[in-house]
Amino acid sequence: MPSDSTAQTAIIAGGCFWCIDAAFRDLKGVNEVVSGYAGGHVDHPTYEQVCSKQTGHAEAVKVVFDPAVLSYADLLRIFFTLHDPTTKDRQGADVGPQYRSAIFPLDEAQAETARSVIAELDAADLWPAPIVTTIEKPGTFWPAEPEHQDYFARNPWSGYCRAVVAPKVAKFRKNFASRLKSHAA
Repeated sequence: MPSDSTAQTAIIAGGCFWCIDAAFRDLKGVNEVVSGYAGGHVDHPTYEQVCSKQTGHAEAVKVVFDPAVLSYADLLRIFFTLHDPTTKDRQGADVGPQYRSAIFPLDEAQAETARSVIAELDAADLWPAPIVTTIEKPGTFWPAEPEHQDYFARNPWSGYCRAVVAPKVAKFRKNFASRLKSHAA
């Protein structure tokens, strides 16, 4: 594991944080994933407050990663495969601003990389509609309650995990098998 001085942090939102959290935990170069809330105007929001659609927060994840193993641009490219970046405030049956697709760059270099990756993917015409992912000021990232951390691993048999999270994680593991921590070199 790299020293703290070499680690970088990304904050991203792409629908329910349980899905994004579960995928990034498996990725080589990722040291830590924290589910939480970003982009809102209420201090110390709760899950119930965020679900009320009144706080401005998105369900987000903070990913601490080693840029020598996983670049920020590659992290974003993988992020875009984990959700539908063409639907505003919606991922499947999850609807509301808390489910928006958003990137919260922590500096201008991350903001420029985010703009470049979005332009690259839009130009590749991978989706039937343009990317609507927003690039927003991060503000404060608020960690979610303990029950939301590593939710999929702790609740694989819950209805939502079986119907929504598991298929996304399976697709991710298939598409990025060589980049998983469990992959033999």
